Amino acid sequence: MSPRSPIRQAAILAAVVALAAGCATREPAPVVDRAPPSAPAKPEPAKPAPPKPVAKPVPTHTIKRGETLVGIALQYGLDYRELAAWNGITNPNVISVGQVLVLAAPAGAPAAPAGPVATPLAGSGPVIESRPLANTEKLKVEPRAQRLPYSEKALAQLSAGDVAPESATPPTPATAPAAPPAAAPAAEPEKPAAGTQGEAVDWIWPAKGKVLAGFTEATKGIDIAGKKGAPVVAAAAGRVVYAGQGLRGYGKLVIIKHSDTWLSAYAHNDNIVVKEQQDVKRGQKIAEMGSTDTDQVKLHFEVRRQGKPVDPARVLPPQ
Repeated sequence: MSPRSPIRQAAILAAVVALAAGCATREPAPVVDRAPPSAPAKPEPAKPAPPKPVAKPVPTHTIKRGETLVGIALQYGLDYRELAAWNGITNPNVISVGQVLVLAAPAGAPAAPAGPVATPLAGSGPVIESRPLANTEKLKVEPRAQRLPYSEKALAQLSAGDVAPESATPPTPATAPAAPPAAAPAAEPEKPAAGTQGEAVDWIWPAKGKVLAGFTEATKGIDIAGKKGAPVVAAAAGRVVYAGQGLRGYGKLVIIKHSDTWLSAYAHNDNIVVKEQQDVKRGQKIAEMGSTDTDQVKLHFEVRRQGKPVDPARVLPPQ
């Protein structure tokens, strides 16, 4: 063995001991969490605001020459008192050509007056018509229109607004409702006519007599023959919304409102025995047959659904 071997072995041993000591004091490497960071939460999308309700436009009517408030109300199946209240009209006789009327109750509109109001065109004083009051260079309003006999042509002119209204004598003061006389039409099986709100109206014939003329677009109703003074009865229960002589071509007229859907009209009476705003029963006497504003004694009878004329034969029971 070489003499240096023990020395070399001692050096190697010392180096190994030193290396072991160094390894013993070295601090372990730090542990690092290398997991990827979590993504931030996405904000929820904003909910869209609910759409605002769109208010339905209120229907309107522009007054034409020759029209009256009563005629306009009848055209749309309304009570003229309500129509006046919705439009702030205190005197139904005073309306103007070109005036725009709302045909439904606006928000906060006053209700129809329950007490007496001026009956359109039924007073003894001068009548303010819905037309200019004097001639101009561009528009001639005179001479005034004359009273026309009842006919299909006259009614067509009336509905078209070609005839100007005129004053009329006041109707005979109303008397207490009388029970239907023996000559009144007897109750028969009725055909109910359904309304838009589920109402049903039970109709009977308003007078006993032969049908002289049937329903047409011009007449808007039927004519029933009879004798002067014969009873005219309510064809169904309801409320009298007009009693007077303010609608040209109809003479002494009664209009009854049976529901929000149905009206009936009774024209050419000789005498009216009910008052406006009076509740009447089916078969109750409302007038006496006559020939006012026509050429013979007869009852002109109309049925209107939401203001539109309906053939009475569709709702009346068989005679």
